[in-house]
Amino acid sequence: MGHAGMAAAAVRYLRSAGAPTVAGPVEALPRPDLRAVGEDERAPVDQAQFRRVLGSFATGVTVVTAPPTDDGEGLGPAGFACQSFSSLSLDPPLVCFMVGRTSTTWPRIARAGVFCVNVLGAHQGELCRGFAVSGADKFAGVEYDAAPVSGSPRLVGAAAWIDCTIHAVHTGGDHLIVVGRVDALGTGDGDMAPLLFHKGRFL
Repeated sequence: MGHAGMAAAAVRYLRSAGAPTVAGPVEALPRPDLRAVGEDERAPVDQAQFRRVLGSFATGVTVVTAPPTDDGEGLGPAGFACQSFSSLSLDPPLVCFMVGRTSTTWPRIARAGVFCVNVLGAHQGELCRGFAVSGADKFAGVEYDAAPVSGSPRLVGAAAWIDCTIHAVHTGGDHLIVVGRVDALGTGDGDMAPLLFHKGRFL
C-alpha cells in the first residue's frame, strides 16, 4: 500500500473509532537553532559513516523536471535525478523532494515555479545516470512530452508522473525541502517494477 493509501486507511479507521479527523489550526513549532559545524569543532557524526548507514535505506528514484523559462538565457528544460522524494499530504495533495543548496538545476526549477516528478522504472538506470551528471545536456536523446498542467517534461517510459506547483520551500541544513501541490498525476503502462537505489547502486 502506498503512502496515500495508508493515509486514507488511517482516516477511515479514525472515523470508525469516532475520533475527530479534522482539527483546528496546528501551531508550528519554533525553528530549531541550526548552524554548520565550525572548522575548529568536531562533527557530531562522521560523514562517511552517515552516508554508509543511511545508504542502508532503499529508496525509489525519480527525475524532477521543469519547463524552460522566459528569462533571456535561452536554456531548455531543467531536470535532475532525485532519490529524496516522498508523498506528504493527502488533503491537500502535497509531495516533497530535497535538493542540495549548491544545485545548479534548482534555481531554474524555482524560477519556473512548477515541476514534474518522474518515477523511474527498473529499466531506466541509464536514464537516471544521465540526469545525475552536472553541466551536460541532460535531455539529449531523451523522449518526453509535456505534463498537462505545468508543461514540464514528462519522461516516456516512467512508472508514474506527478505534475506540481511549488507550494513552499523550507531549509534543511545543506539541503532545501521543496513542497509541491499536486495538480495532476498518473501512471505508466502496465505493472512496472520500480528502479531502486541501495548502498550506492541500483537494484
